[in-house]
Amino acid sequence: MYVCLCKGVTDKTIRRAVNDEGVSSMRELRQQYGVASQCGCCKSCAKQVLTDAVKERNTRFLEETLLPTAVCYT
Repeated sequence: MYVCLCKGVTDKTIRRAVNDEGVSSMRELRQQYGVASQCGCCKSCAKQVLTDAVKERNTRFLEETLLPTAVCYT
């Protein structure tokens, strides 16, 4: 769905920015994509999509094990 009609930014674009580019704030989103920089009508929706995407990214990161969970003493 389109979040920002002025700049043509979709929810998928925001989620991709969070996952691939590490965007985690409205300031970064505004700087990179121009979201909420023109009329501002999309600000609350963009912030909600951003917040949800950051939570999903953080949850996924915590679920991934960075260290081995099993130790083999042979």
